[in-house]
Amino acid sequence: MPAANTSDSGSPEKAWAELMRAGLAGDAAAYRQLLEAIAPRLRKFAANGLSRIGNADVEDVVQEILLAIHLKRQTWMQDQPFLPWLNAIARHKMIDVMRRKGRRGEIPIEGLIDVLPDMPPEPESSQSELTKLVSRLDGKQQTVVSSISLDGQSIKDTAAKLGMSEGAVRVAFHRGLKKLAELYREGGTA
Repeated sequence: MPAANTSDSGSPEKAWAELMRAGLAGDAAAYRQLLEAIAPRLRKFAANGLSRIGNADVEDVVQEILLAIHLKRQTWMQDQPFLPWLNAIARHKMIDVMRRKGRRGEIPIEGLIDVLPDMPPEPESSQSELTKLVSRLDGKQQTVVSSISLDGQSIKDTAAKLGMSEGAVRVAFHRGLKKLAELYREGGTA
């Protein structure tokens, strides 16, 4: 079983790659040695990342990263460097944790009544302006955008009503919204 030394230019890359290759070939001891060797690096990475959000356990994150490495181990191309692959998985798991935990700020509500408006703001465009703008679209785009945006219908209901697939409705809706943005930039509802 290869030893995980770091004498090659101070980087464990080659040793870890050898252990990973051996692990992929079925050497459970080499694979276990690899996971034990990378854990301190992952722990440091997780601690640095979590210091920004402060509400997650480093060991939980390390275990998530190690599990992801285990589940994705077959995706490492053995002729490629190991460290970029490892870093990518760790980075993606950290992003997942940050999304899940989020940065949730707390804002006291005392005195909020003093700064909130007492009347809802006027919409930027009235319903009639929106209807006029949508009427400038062609055929199916107009019908789809009107059904979804103005009438509040779902994509599924719109597809059924128009005899189209849901995918075709999504495409027509997307293209219609894009065209509306162009029309609006060109001069609004005129």
